[in-house]
Amino acid sequence: MKGLRYFLDKISPSFRKGGKLEKFYFLFEAVDTFLYTPDKVTTGRVHVRDFMDLKRMMITVFVALLPAVFMAFYNTGLQANLILAQFDKVIATTWQQRLLIWLGVPFDPHNFWVNILHGALYFLPVYLITLAVGGFWEVLFASVRKHEIAEGFLVTSLLFPLILPPTIPYWQVVLGISFGVVLGKEVFGGVGMNIFNPALVGRAFLFFAYPAQISGDKVWVAVDAISKATPLAQLAESNAPLNISWWDAFIGTIPGSMGETSTLACLFGAAFLIFSGVASWKIMLSILLGMITMATTFNLIGSATNPMFAVPSYWHLVLGGFAFGTVFMATDPVSAAMTEGGKWIYGALIGIIVVLVRVINRAFPEGMMLAILFGNMLAPLLDRIFINAHIKRRTARYVVG
Repeated sequence: MKGLRYFLDKISPSFRKGGKLEKFYFLFEAVDTFLYTPDKVTTGRVHVRDFMDLKRMMITVFVALLPAVFMAFYNTGLQANLILAQFDKVIATTWQQRLLIWLGVPFDPHNFWVNILHGALYFLPVYLITLAVGGFWEVLFASVRKHEIAEGFLVTSLLFPLILPPTIPYWQVVLGISFGVVLGKEVFGGVGMNIFNPALVGRAFLFFAYPAQISGDKVWVAVDAISKATPLAQLAESNAPLNISWWDAFIGTIPGSMGETSTLACLFGAAFLIFSGVASWKIMLSILLGMITMATTFNLIGSATNPMFAVPSYWHLVLGGFAFGTVFMATDPVSAAMTEGGKWIYGALIGIIVVLVRVINRAFPEGMMLAILFGNMLAPLLDRIFINAHIKRRTARYVVG
């Protein structure tokens, strides 16, 4: 690494002001600060110094997402192999499956590494497309504005594939991440200025623009022409009991978006983010309390025609994207509430709204995406209310004194 450090220091003058490659300084700076700590640090006593900067924060979130990525690999492959293993004759409906047949890999759902390999062939292309297209927009806006390239997209590029179904067409991935980065973040001024979570903005665009490819029963299992609804969709459509156990849902071996089915993986991520101080435990806890309160209320009210009224809070916890959204989306430090009081109300609103959407609007049984976007919209107002109240208290004490 010393050799790389020496090389970067040697070419640095060419990218500085007045150098031949001055126009490309933002690219050099992005690589340099990603690999090493920035050389500009505070030294005087008047500055507040902290070990956590934007790069470390984004890398921390990236690491916290790795258990969800692992489950995206495993469960995507598992769900496909469970279907393919039922056929007497080996079939292939996608290029991933044809590749596995060519390699001589059996569609064995009991083989851990086969599930991992099969799932990786679906997740990695979506991730690489997201990284390339989203990175292009980041570089383009940075060059036009002459800004440094922030590390924020490192997390967005991983969040976005995790909340997509395995069968998502690649061209829709391009459209979705472009919409999320450009209209969800860059039009507001870039990193730190956006109101909504960019990954959720991209998914919301795809959901309303192309609902068949992101919400239909045939999108959750990576086998063409196979219909398999998510557990939430099953609950919303009939009074029949689920054909999965609570433990299956908790582990994440159920149909759903590639990386948000496992509550267990999300708990590992939550512990890491809370311990590192990156994510707010108050937001996570308030979302959980809001969800429990609203779900219990509907349980007490009951309904003879809507089976969603009877779904208890412990099922809401493990179904859909509740756990994933609570840990990784709602706690986004840019789009979430920042004041201490605002965090509690912000989280409680999300927990309440997600159950309202799931129960009342049976045409959209998920709910977490809309709940977080609605919370993002109200977060600045909540912060303003608490900040103004704090100013009034300080002013009153000053006048009395």
